[in-house]
Amino acid sequence: MSAAADPRYPIGRFARPESLSEAETAAAIDTLAALPAALAAAVHGLTDAQLDTPYRDGGWTVRQLVHHVADSHTHMALRVRFALTVDEPTIMAYDENAWVALADASALAVAPSLAIVEGTHARLVALLRAQPAAVFARRFLHPERGPMRLDQTAALYAWHGRHHVAHVTALRERMGW
Repeated sequence: MSAAADPRYPIGRFARPESLSEAETAAAIDTLAALPAALAAAVHGLTDAQLDTPYRDGGWTVRQLVHHVADSHTHMALRVRFALTVDEPTIMAYDENAWVALADASALAVAPSLAIVEGTHARLVALLRAQPAAVFARRFLHPERGPMRLDQTAALYAWHGRHHVAHVTALRERMGW
């Protein structure tokens, strides 16, 4: 099964680059800037029943996915802030499956998390665009992934947002929504 045919990875798996050029970093930041609108558009008009549909067999519901993106990208923003203000901080990992099983991620409307993504990305994108190129070599230590540069982090979360938007849009296409 090709990566594109694998419903877990509708845009393929993330390949972590050693570093990114200034243009590649700027493109990743542009993708981060576009995520709030793309995610909102992907879920626009879905009913509660549709939001409670898993986006693939064995996967999270669309509702859980939206709340996960808010949680994950909030973590990203904090990791960036720590890396900009502390020399190689060790960041905290979290169990994303446990988080999406919590009551809010399972039942809350998606609007609060869409607002979190919008606000978090507005600040994050402004912060990243204000940085000189050399800053993107700063790192934090992820306990599971090892050292992560800020340019790699921007690329990862640009992919992550597109990845989850594609989960929703692929489900909508399959279901005729």
